Amino acid sequence: MNNPYSNLHIYYLDGIPKVSRKIETSIGFLGTWEDEEVSFLFFSSSSDDAVDKIVKKNPRLNLIEKYEMTGEQWHGDKIEPYFVNNLCIYPPWNKPDKIDKNIKTILLDPGVVFGTGKHQTTEDCLDLIHRLCTKHNIQSVLDVGSGTGLLSLGAAALGCKRVMACDFNYLAVKTTLNNIKLNNFESRVLAFQAKGEEIMSIPCDLLVTNIHYDVMQHMIKNPSLFDKKYFILSGFLNSEARKILKSLSKKNIHIIERRCPDGVWNTILGKT
Repeated sequence: MNNPYSNLHIYYLDGIPKVSRKIETSIGFLGTWEDEEVSFLFFSSSSDDAVDKIVKKNPRLNLIEKYEMTGEQWHGDKIEPYFVNNLCIYPPWNKPDKIDKNIKTILLDPGVVFGTGKHQTTEDCLDLIHRLCTKHNIQSVLDVGSGTGLLSLGAAALGCKRVMACDFNYLAVKTTLNNIKLNNFESRVLAFQAKGEEIMSIPCDLLVTNIHYDVMQHMIKNPSLFDKKYFILSGFLNSEARKILKSLSKKNIHIIERRCPDGVWNTILGKT
């Protein structure tokens, strides 16, 4: 398999388009990323004519800008195999030549959802998931803001029987669904679209959420957070971490660890 994201043609739009089934199923179409009132259309080849038709059929839609770049430029990192403890994460088109029998593998197709899985917060979350799943009886996980689904896939690879991957972005959910199939985890991982603050009441042994602080600050006020045995909160800066820790200090919980190895991005492991 060749890298389908070697060249990206990205169309930045003011507004949310309605994309026809014909374009959605065409070979070159990679997906639509929606973000409030703007969106990005991704193609593997120049698709000016197709985008022009989309804009004409959507009167309130405007093309702001067009970009052409490699997938690695878009993701901001190389898309290549890497390890977190005994987990080997690799894209479908770049499988390592030799994998030790003690290594657990995760196929990760990042699609055009931003990030390759090697961001500091993602690696910290995956490392903590590994610790909890190998030392404690973690049978169920709720992953809020799942993105590509890597953290959910990691939990499943480490033996969790019931994993729920939630993201509000539809393209992220589609990417997670594809990765679930690639790893044959259909019986273990369920991916769905929802807002994190709306599904906090779902019972689980471990809650993992790697999202922006503006969402996180509302989630930690939800009483359902304290129904979980463990929780991993990640994706916020030092000043934001102090606010979160101050808020959590008023609750009957135990902060096991706060990580910030790069001096910028924070991850918190807690137990109720």
